[in-house]
Amino acid sequence: MIKSDTKLNMTVTTEDRGRQNVWAKEPRMEIMDVAVTHNEKAEKLNGRLAMMGVIAALGSYAVTGQMIPGIW
Repeated sequence: MIKSDTKLNMTVTTEDRGRQNVWAKEPRMEIMDVAVTHNEKAEKLNGRLAMMGVIAALGSYAVTGQMIPGIW
């Protein structure tokens, strides 16, 4: 005869001869839907920063006439 008791998120099973086995209850598995991944956010940010760099380079060339002001 096997009887089981449930206490503190553990399942205790006692056999006929008094031996006990203790198992933890496993949590329910949940699947999360992710609309935008980290890579997509990083790619957008990198693209925006690159465009800002191009605009800054064109602006500094238009204002000073040098590719890198103070060096060339």
